[in-house]
Amino acid sequence: MEETSLRKRKEDEKSIQSSEPKTMSLQKELGLFSGTCFIVGTIIGSGIFISPKSVLSNMEAVGPCLIIWTMCGVLATLGALCFAELGTMITKSGGEYPYLMEAFGPIPAYLFSWSSLFVIKPSSFAIICLSFSEYVCAPFYPGCNPPQAVIKFLAAAVILLISTVNALSVRLGSYVQNVFTATKMVIVVIIIISGLVLLAQGNTKNFENSFEGASSSVGSISLALYNGLWAYDGWNQLNYITEELRNPSRNLPLAIIIGISLVTGCYILMNVSYFTVMTATELLHSQAVAVTFGDRVLYPASWIVPLFVAFSTIGAANGSCFTAGR
Repeated sequence: MEETSLRKRKEDEKSIQSSEPKTMSLQKELGLFSGTCFIVGTIIGSGIFISPKSVLSNMEAVGPCLIIWTMCGVLATLGALCFAELGTMITKSGGEYPYLMEAFGPIPAYLFSWSSLFVIKPSSFAIICLSFSEYVCAPFYPGCNPPQAVIKFLAAAVILLISTVNALSVRLGSYVQNVFTATKMVIVVIIIISGLVLLAQGNTKNFENSFEGASSSVGSISLALYNGLWAYDGWNQLNYITEELRNPSRNLPLAIIIGISLVTGCYILMNVSYFTVMTATELLHSQAVAVTFGDRVLYPASWIVPLFVAFSTIGAANGSCFTAGR
């Protein structure tokens, strides 16, 4: 009798355990290569193709501009290493949300999550997609600005397309990110090699007396750092998908270190290339520095520059959407 009741009790316990809800966890689909591509792909958007003009307008000399770009890379690296430490201690997706939850409780974490969900992420996503639309539409409207209705319609279509891709599959979103990262690195390498070849041929005029007339005001330096750091924005995005990384304690810090070091090196060399081809005055009057560079160096194939810049922006948009869902 006792044996029967004991068996019945065990069966009841098993049925209760089986009826309890199982905890959900994200699939670990991303390795070191995908993590590095994610860092590089979200950082390199449209900033490096436009921001050099803003940095130069504040610093007023070539030498300090290169120092500012290096400082921005160091600052981004330090911030990313802090996030890498947090990410290896608290291996949860969501970026700042789980860190704020652990440190300060639910209210600050909720407020950050709310502002990120309704303000920060959607606005940055929309800005990147609008930049993509402007670059794509520009060749079809030579001599005039594209209609705003066309730009906004194309941006809305891109938002819908990227959102659909990321809603369908983590693996598909990761694959798209890897492809666009590889694509944007093509134009980065083209700009760097073209500039270094011209530099080796003796085009060093802009680097003579490169600190002459440089601004030393705190306000100018601060604005230059602000514009430079905009081009490095995205260094914290990998922490939004920590749970989806395989072996995050190893791959998270490695991907951050490799990715940001690569981006910093590319940014400095791209600025060297810009200053090799264009004078400071020409660079300041350029609406899109990379496009002007292409017109000078790559003609008649200069059309590839806005095309690849568009690919670069859509890759950054995909990365932004990928993390926003976490």
